[in-house]
Amino acid sequence: MCGVVGMVAQSSVAYHLYDALTVLQHRGQDAAGIATTDHRRLNLRRANGLVRNVFRQQDMDSLHGNMGIAHVRYPTAGSESSEEAQPMYVNSPFGICLAHNGNLTNDRALSDLLFESEQRHINTSSDSEVLLNIFAHELASRGNANTPDAVFDTVAQVAEQAVGAYAVVAMIIGKGIVGFRDPYGIRPLCYGKREAEGKTEYMITSESVALDVLGFELIGDVLPGQAVYISHDGDLHVRQCVERKDYAPCVFEFVYFARRDSVIDGISVYKARLRMGEKLADKILRLYPDHDIDVVMPIPETSCTAALPMAHRLSVKYREGLVKNPYIGRTFIMPRQDERAHSVRRKFNTVQLEFQDKNVLLVDDSIVRGTTTQQIVQMAREAGARNVYLASAAPPVRYPNVYGIDMPAASEFVAHGQTEEGIARYLGVDWLVYQDLEDLKECALGVNDDVIELDCSVFDGRYVTGDVDQAYLDMIERARNDRAKDGAPRGRGIQELEANSG
Repeated sequence: MCGVVGMVAQSSVAYHLYDALTVLQHRGQDAAGIATTDHRRLNLRRANGLVRNVFRQQDMDSLHGNMGIAHVRYPTAGSESSEEAQPMYVNSPFGICLAHNGNLTNDRALSDLLFESEQRHINTSSDSEVLLNIFAHELASRGNANTPDAVFDTVAQVAEQAVGAYAVVAMIIGKGIVGFRDPYGIRPLCYGKREAEGKTEYMITSESVALDVLGFELIGDVLPGQAVYISHDGDLHVRQCVERKDYAPCVFEFVYFARRDSVIDGISVYKARLRMGEKLADKILRLYPDHDIDVVMPIPETSCTAALPMAHRLSVKYREGLVKNPYIGRTFIMPRQDERAHSVRRKFNTVQLEFQDKNVLLVDDSIVRGTTTQQIVQMAREAGARNVYLASAAPPVRYPNVYGIDMPAASEFVAHGQTEEGIARYLGVDWLVYQDLEDLKECALGVNDDVIELDCSVFDGRYVTGDVDQAYLDMIERARNDRAKDGAPRGRGIQELEANSG
């Protein structure tokens, strides 16, 4: 998972892009990059690390220009090199930079095609570089980029070839910035405007919260198959470039990834998570009408929003007995198992009086590997909890994500081949309740009439693009297992797949 930003302003954009990246830091903690232009020269800084560590004062001083794009990335299998950091650049034609959130499921075939027919060499194992070169080739075939039509026709040709999930911002030096989205709308992208010096400035970004913080007014989401083009003079153009297919945003954005103050595809993340808590509480009341829960306690931070209405509906106290260290990153997106395990005790501490002699219901947004949850359960018992119950705001994660979330191999999921009773024993809880999938869908659907489906592939194994077969899933299994990430020799699978899904 990654975050992207593009901006055309009346003055220097570097610090605005920096601020936007800090707002989107939750979408990627491994690498960051900013590219700007004064319409003639490209200025680029990208490296591994948090936003605040990548950009020093001298870097910011060198990022001249009133047009630019930016990117944050989280770790994926094989992506240790800073060469995988984005934005990526190609100098022909015109000079193009591109930042990408998502994953192409046919990137190997496209890479071979680019080399065989166009002699374009892909230097990294990143599908983002493949996407950049397809865009550059199609733009070159149009002979110029002087009109929005040329850019929109290029996006249409990219969408005809690229399969998978992608939310893209691309900058054509001296011309403008374009943002576009796959025909299913799996990964989020929106755009907004603000007034400055009597003129309108525009921003394209992954989440609406970045617009809010920088004082932009949300215009709308970039719709599936749609593109938004902002010329370097500040003119906005919008076109539906390819026919929209199923409008199917990724449900995991609402469960975990997006900030709760964002609105994605017209759906409030905050309200969706409130509903998750209400639905989950209703299920607990059906299963345990005579429950003995003393306190409802979230495993911070994402589950806090769901836990509050749960406590209200269950008529028990809400307490925050787990204190999170804000300086430890999201363990879900750490690339190695040993890093995740060592981080849990550093990341959380208990308020003992909230656990002592109580029946505690822990609430988590989701359970993937279960290693973090298992340790937190143990901490709760060490703090004196009489019984520890667990509720997950999402159903069991049983299938790999192929659309830009570098989840572990399916064999590493705690739910792999396990019943819910078996998972409860492994985690060490007295009972465990998962959200039902249909209830989860209802939490986000029904708000935007255009969105009638969600990508729930990690829960139900249904991949909306229709091209994912067992051979591809087997390749993911080889690429994503912790042994591959720990530096063991990499087989063909990891080289073929997504050393850097955007």
